[in-house]
Amino acid sequence: MVRTPLAGDLLGWAVVLLDIDALAADRPAGDQFRKGDASLTGRNAPAKLHAVVVFQRAGVEAEAVSHRPLIAITMGDPAGIGPEICLKAIATSADAPFATILFGDAGVLARAAAEGDLSLPRVAGSLSSAEKTAASCGAAILDLPGLPVDWRPGQVDAATGAAAYRYVTNAIEAALSRRVGGVVTGPLHKEALRSAGVPYPGHTEIFESLTASPRACMMLTSDQLSCSFVTTHVGLCDVPGLLSVERVLDVIEMTEAAMRKIRRRRPRLVVLGLNPHAGEQGLFGQCEEERFIIPAIERARESGIQVDGPLPPDTAFLPARRRETDAFVCMYHDQGHIPLKALSFETAVNTTLGLPIVRTSVDHGTALDIAWQGFQADQTSMLQALRLAAMLASDRGDAERQCSASSDSLAMES
Repeated sequence: MVRTPLAGDLLGWAVVLLDIDALAADRPAGDQFRKGDASLTGRNAPAKLHAVVVFQRAGVEAEAVSHRPLIAITMGDPAGIGPEICLKAIATSADAPFATILFGDAGVLARAAAEGDLSLPRVAGSLSSAEKTAASCGAAILDLPGLPVDWRPGQVDAATGAAAYRYVTNAIEAALSRRVGGVVTGPLHKEALRSAGVPYPGHTEIFESLTASPRACMMLTSDQLSCSFVTTHVGLCDVPGLLSVERVLDVIEMTEAAMRKIRRRRPRLVVLGLNPHAGEQGLFGQCEEERFIIPAIERARESGIQVDGPLPPDTAFLPARRRETDAFVCMYHDQGHIPLKALSFETAVNTTLGLPIVRTSVDHGTALDIAWQGFQADQTSMLQALRLAAMLASDRGDAERQCSASSDSLAMES
């Protein structure tokens, strides 16, 4: 509940509709409202569509009732399966407890809808218009045109890489300005990004940089297995040089915080070693376990985190261990991606931890080999990513409103 003092009499009763144009027709007859009053709508209001704040008489506390969070979806590389799985996921989510804005090229999406016999949400030319459409219809497309006419499905192309990057940067800007409550990303093609001159190898690095986050990490999560990563898109030869006590501890802490939100309880973590047999007391490697991993685990335990390790990676994922572990902290990309995708390829979700905004993603790539051919791509990972983003966005919005309510209460007392 958000408790807000009524500023002024406003004729005794008032209703503030956070999306006036979409909702004014539904307000009770005779009620008054003011549009754009930040003291009434609250700091996170734009990301919470369909929100109605009902104020009682002057000086009496009020209750805010809010519904579906608004989630941005980026279309991904146009040449891949991104357009298809985005449209399928939106159609499947028609009655979901969240609304969506799909950031992408409306022409590409219209072509995918026509060729795949898929539904096409209404198209908007501006973010403001897309917000209104999503509020009333549940979904909208924010048209971001610019692809050359000679782009080809299923082909690596600098033009599609640049377009996909543009969708992401626009969605990040919308999330940072609280116009949307979170971002779900469709798959990028790393070679296409590089060909376009984009200085990042993937989404994790893009979000970390463009949100100016001092620390961030990748996590893949599913019902069967969750893994976070100390390093991601680097060569194996570079991994040891990127390890430090501080970095391993950061990832442990971010993983614990994320799993606490997802599991709704205190999680149990396992940290993997870098070397075979977790180094065998310095027999293998350059004592990375003793220099970096064990000290980080000890410091995490001192702060109250439930964490074991370092465990040998070849036995860490056995069924008995998985049943008693909420998340595994992995030292490098394939250490966690291989077991997770073997167990949960179609249902896992990628999320970036440590950001000031919510970001989730599918756990797979662009699948150029099957893109635009029969439209049989599975949208399950995209659906799971949407659901997780909506849950995290709702939690973050609740926390912000509680903080705001506490501040308002202190202000009233003073």
